[in-house]
Amino acid sequence: MLQFFYFTVLLLAIFNTGARAAQAPVKLLSDGNKIPIIALGTAGSKEDVARMRQAVYWAIEAGYRHIDTAELYGNEVEVGQGIADAIKNGLVMREELFVTTKLWNNHHNRDIVIPALQDSLKRLGLDYVDLYLIHTPIAQKSDGQYEDIDYLETWRGMEAAQKLGLTKSIGVSNFNSEQLGRILSNCEIKPVVNEIEVNPTLTQVPLVSYCRSVGVEVMSYSPFGFMVSRNKLDTPPPKFDDPDLVKIAQKYGKSTSQIVLRYLIDRGTIPIPKSTNKERIKKNIDIFDFQLNEDEVATINKFNKNQRVIEFDDWKNHPNYPFHKP
Repeated sequence: MLQFFYFTVLLLAIFNTGARAAQAPVKLLSDGNKIPIIALGTAGSKEDVARMRQAVYWAIEAGYRHIDTAELYGNEVEVGQGIADAIKNGLVMREELFVTTKLWNNHHNRDIVIPALQDSLKRLGLDYVDLYLIHTPIAQKSDGQYEDIDYLETWRGMEAAQKLGLTKSIGVSNFNSEQLGRILSNCEIKPVVNEIEVNPTLTQVPLVSYCRSVGVEVMSYSPFGFMVSRNKLDTPPPKFDDPDLVKIAQKYGKSTSQIVLRYLIDRGTIPIPKSTNKERIKKNIDIFDFQLNEDEVATINKFNKNQRVIEFDDWKNHPNYPFHKP
């Protein structure tokens, strides 16, 4: 009888392991909260918005526990619906998920940070988010005109939002080292994340190193860089069929896209691959059964051209434009 009991437990364990997809490891943020080391990116076109509810569900089904969105993306409602569907169907509990959203430029006034987050929470259908980021250091009015608001004042509003429990952690996005350092020198609560573009053609080695030195984790958006079609001419390598990437991919039995995501993780960053395709979503998280060595990371670093996919050209004359400095 006892042997039958143990056999039954073993079968249940095997069944449950197969039923639940492997989940991404987590790392500890400087405030003590844990963050999964890969996220589903949700920025995209208007057509992508309509597909985002299903994409979020597929991602959670595939093992993602971190979803990255923003007010700017116009898809917080759909992201929230995908999360609600997954919870309703028993795929996950809310406390197992890590949800990131962002404060847009027209809400930089200290007094409207909390109302802006509350609006995001209503759209998401959530009581709190796990991470709230200042999307850029540039303040604008609703009509797009620049507004003279110091991002340190915005940060005071972010701190207040965390104290109210509307977000568990706070951070920034698209900040350079000087801007991030200024917050660190003038804050009560330190930012735990800086979300920036990082990929093989924009390795951001100095900024990533700086963030690491001050205890700020880097989330990497546009992780594939110009490997993905950007409707631009004369884009730099690598492409998905680059011989160096193919060689590494063949060694590990992976695709070149998986190699690039693993490269970003092995550099200590948190990549944010975006997809609304079920198979690509599953493929992008299937990267935790191998690790690149130092030589392979160095090989991919050599593609660096300091060339951005996302430029924010309209802001280049603004004094807070972050990309003039690392």
